[in-house]
Amino acid sequence: MVIELLHIFVIVCTALVCGKLIAKIKLPVILGWLISGIVFGPYLAGIVTLDITSSLWYQIFIKFFECFAGVMIGREIIFKKIASSGKQIIGITFVQSIGTFLFVSTVFGIVFFITDIPVYLAFIFGGIALATAPAPALSIVNEYHTSRPVTKTLIPLAAIDDIIGVVVFFTVISIINGMNGSSSASPLAIVGMILLPFAIGILVGICAAFLIKRSKDHVQRLILLLTFLCASALCGLLIDKYIFHSFTLNYLLIGMAFSAAIANLIPEQMLSEILKLYNPVLNLSLVIVIVNLGMPLDYRLIAGAGLFTAIYIFSRAIGKIGGAYLGGRITKADTAVTKYLGFTLLPHSGVSLVFTGIAVSTLTVTDTALATIVSGTIVAAAIINEIIAVIVAKYAFKWAGEIKE
Repeated sequence: MVIELLHIFVIVCTALVCGKLIAKIKLPVILGWLISGIVFGPYLAGIVTLDITSSLWYQIFIKFFECFAGVMIGREIIFKKIASSGKQIIGITFVQSIGTFLFVSTVFGIVFFITDIPVYLAFIFGGIALATAPAPALSIVNEYHTSRPVTKTLIPLAAIDDIIGVVVFFTVISIINGMNGSSSASPLAIVGMILLPFAIGILVGICAAFLIKRSKDHVQRLILLLTFLCASALCGLLIDKYIFHSFTLNYLLIGMAFSAAIANLIPEQMLSEILKLYNPVLNLSLVIVIVNLGMPLDYRLIAGAGLFTAIYIFSRAIGKIGGAYLGGRITKADTAVTKYLGFTLLPHSGVSLVFTGIAVSTLTVTDTALATIVSGTIVAAAIINEIIAVIVAKYAFKWAGEIKE
């Protein structure tokens, strides 16, 4: 395990260097981190093998850093600041999420009908497509210090989008399982997946805020923040172990709920001082989370990417961009939000690969050929889309006037 940790340390250092080099050609540093994950992952250099990425200690290690990275979302969710635009954000999120699901499902429904593939498979593609991976876009926000309407809409949207994604995807999987005579996901389990990350983060965050407010020292406050943040991740791990028996909870949401609770309970000046000290931890967490996103991407699948992959990438992009535009128009959002928000929602790999794994295991029971179609299409699309999407997301912030020259 010590040697494996050393390998990960070297890869993270290399990713930081690659990020700096990528930044020299005016591309987001995250692209260097992502490429480092692909290059040093199981499918190319193999410095980090499949045995390592599937090991219990590695998965726990990543969950902690996902929780640490989630602080970036929650710290911006201060209710008194977003109260006036809360309905608008929910409206945009709902329209673009459901719009993407319906559009991708319709496109694949037509394609599968023509190619004589069971049409119900189209709804699995739609359910996977609506998911957004918030970490890449948030890394760009962190790198370029964007802070105007698109950023302020994106950050709370990322949390709501994950909730809608879980509800829609698991509803689809449950219906398909029922049609095929398999056991379907319990509605109670779906509700638990949605509510438990918030419950854990908020409850632990309230306890942390109570002690932080009574502390007089900045360093002591940071130690309290990190201690309780680790406690919230540990609570998630215990629930995953004894209730779900797998890594089911979203640890980004746990970290988000934790930091949102603190952000709303302690004075703004105190919050700013703590977060300034926390920033190195956040930066390291984002690097590790993004490198990990690149690890499971098998570059060899690019060569096998075919028509389904192309259809998936373009239909999902149209759904996200068009849905955000429509949602913005309906809710009378800022012009920049209406025009450019959808382009920041294209990064996809983390959540999509989790959903893909669940879909594949579900379909393998009844038809391995359909499982192969899903896995081949989504993983190939994740590699191609992720590299392009990161660049597009950066330019979306630039077009919106939120990145200074």
